[in-house]
Amino acid sequence: MNKLIALLLSIFITISLQAQTTQKITLEDIFVKGTFRAQTVSGLRSMNDGEHYTVLEKGSKIVKYSYKTGDEVEVVFDVTKVEDAEISLFSDYEFSDDETKIMLTTNKKKIYRHSFTAEYWIWNLITEELTQLSDKGAQQVATFSPDGTRVGYVRDNNIFLKNLKFGSTSQATFDGKKNEILNGIPDWVYEEEFGDYTSATGFNRAFWWSPDSKFVAYIRFDETEVPEYTIPMYAGDTPTYNTNKLYPGEQTYKYPKAGEKNSDVTVKVYEIHSKTTINVDIGEKPDIYIPRLKWTPNANDLVVMRLNRHQNKLDVLYVNPYTGDSRPLLTEKNDRFIDERFLDDFTYLDNGNFVITSERDGWSHLYLYDNQGFELAQLTEGEFDVTKFYGYDNLKKVYYYQAAAESPLRREVYFISRDKKKQGKISKLEGTNSVVFSKNFKYYINYFSSSKTPNFITLHENRKGEQIRVLQDNTVLKNTVRVMEIPQKEFFSFTTSAGVELNGYMIKPTRFDTSKKYPVLMTQYSGPNSQSVTDAWGRGVGWNEYLAQQGFLIVCVDPHGTGARGEDFRKITYQQLGKYESDDQVEVAKYLGGLPYVDKSNIAIFGWSYGGFMTCLSMEKGGNLFKAGIAVAPVTSWRLYDSVYTERYMRTPKENPDGYDDNSPLSHAGDIKGRLLIIHGSADDNVHAQNTFEFTEKMVQAGVQFDMAIYTNRAHGIRGGNTTMHLYTKMTNFLKEQLQ
Repeated sequence: MNKLIALLLSIFITISLQAQTTQKITLEDIFVKGTFRAQTVSGLRSMNDGEHYTVLEKGSKIVKYSYKTGDEVEVVFDVTKVEDAEISLFSDYEFSDDETKIMLTTNKKKIYRHSFTAEYWIWNLITEELTQLSDKGAQQVATFSPDGTRVGYVRDNNIFLKNLKFGSTSQATFDGKKNEILNGIPDWVYEEEFGDYTSATGFNRAFWWSPDSKFVAYIRFDETEVPEYTIPMYAGDTPTYNTNKLYPGEQTYKYPKAGEKNSDVTVKVYEIHSKTTINVDIGEKPDIYIPRLKWTPNANDLVVMRLNRHQNKLDVLYVNPYTGDSRPLLTEKNDRFIDERFLDDFTYLDNGNFVITSERDGWSHLYLYDNQGFELAQLTEGEFDVTKFYGYDNLKKVYYYQAAAESPLRREVYFISRDKKKQGKISKLEGTNSVVFSKNFKYYINYFSSSKTPNFITLHENRKGEQIRVLQDNTVLKNTVRVMEIPQKEFFSFTTSAGVELNGYMIKPTRFDTSKKYPVLMTQYSGPNSQSVTDAWGRGVGWNEYLAQQGFLIVCVDPHGTGARGEDFRKITYQQLGKYESDDQVEVAKYLGGLPYVDKSNIAIFGWSYGGFMTCLSMEKGGNLFKAGIAVAPVTSWRLYDSVYTERYMRTPKENPDGYDDNSPLSHAGDIKGRLLIIHGSADDNVHAQNTFEFTEKMVQAGVQFDMAIYTNRAHGIRGGNTTMHLYTKMTNFLKEQLQ
């Protein structure tokens, strides 16, 4: 008996000590200290020889590594070693094509989501000289000509070309003017909605060098007649907009809302030698988009992509750069809308053939065309979506691509030959894989993560498929997660009343007990072709895991309209954004309420941007199902959002008034039963705070009580200074107060 008592006492003490010593996540860990920030390999550039790559390290040096060994070969550039250098750090770099020069980016200042001004410096590896690109004011989108003799850039909405041999600068355009004419850079809505999904910098440059460096093709945006939107700017911590603290300053820019006037776009070609500008024939219809220009590899033709305003017909034109005359190459059509992936997966091969991504068989697949626009082959096929095209390997005669072939939750990397005789998978790990190839496809770096594994980055020899070495395994972070007993995602699926299976994940509270009932926070984004439920590390340990340690059950479900499940699933929301997605979120709440460990009287829903829209609409439809909700920067009527995004999915308000209004939170504000916390940044240039103000007025008049927070001068991400800590503290306290 004494031994039994001693054993029980020992177990009790062990459990008590464990409970006391388990370290809990704090908001400071997440948002201030960066305790759970996964390490990665950034600033990676493959070199021309295909045997080496470079990496930006510590913001001051570019280091060259061997693909074969993974070892450091040399320091290509170290600004701290440059005598009398006027800069000490740089945030990005670009090699000239012949790798004799490096352009360094310094003093970046953000404009919108992807655009920024900066100061650029050129390092000549031959002469070992560091020179400033321009001292006439901040520049944008500087890029080398293919022959490395010039740099093109934009300043004050005009294009400039610097001759690096002689140090002289010529001006290619002269009519640039703020809020009127933009040359070589996109307007706000193009930058936001035609962004390059393959690039971290998005679509912030609208000029393209010809491969022979003889021409610069560019898009000219005339936004004179585009309606303006003005955002009041207060003193706060951004005095740039407001030097007189007695009255607010303002930020005024062109923002076309759904159905309103867009920029008039024209395409021009500037011939370097003669300094002549040629006007390009892009057709007579004025209300169009030109989301991309490209060049054929031989530089004989400029390639113009012309998209109609409905975004369901895309014409690819060949243009003679000497005359501006155009002729059609191919036309891509869709009953609903063309996926924007077409724009950047359109890739030329060395022989002039090209590859596109199309959904013409109901799934996103790769197609091969010859240089005259005739289809040669459908390269990939099956009931799965190709999610990225990497390129063509001339030696192995195969095409590389990423796909969600095994599960919508995961990503694998594959190869396939035109005749399908050679095909296979090069990624080995189950989760989310993405690769960066060397220029000759001899090597690749695999970026892997899963819901349980932070960034695991490995270097591989491609021909034999061998792993050479591990570049980053995040061992410290993995140990931290293990020691702190951080709860992890558990994937599940359930079937709606309509018989549709939806994918989701749960994050259960620490030491989950099935005999208890837990309050639930449903988190989601739900936007078109997005995915929140993936087997990837994503943002890693964050607010969701923190709340789970605080005793909340976190649930996320991807509704209709989300990605990697075929065209019909993701485009069912066409012309009625919000209907199916909110129906699904209401079904999720009902499903959860039937689980034995869920306190169905304490369910909340959270979302940001599109997810904020979904929070408002789901609470209106779900009534008493939701005790509380948090909507951050929500769209409350698609009539208030931008033309390109909204009309892609909804057409114009004039064409589809019921689609806009039936599922607008503004139309049903009085139906909210739970307590809503609505949050917005006062300087949100994307989803204007107008959305929140219009909605809260509707709730006021309907007698609906709510909580509200406006963050001064903050944009869509609501960041800066102590803002993030304040925001998440507020949201945490709200949930703890409401879900009791």
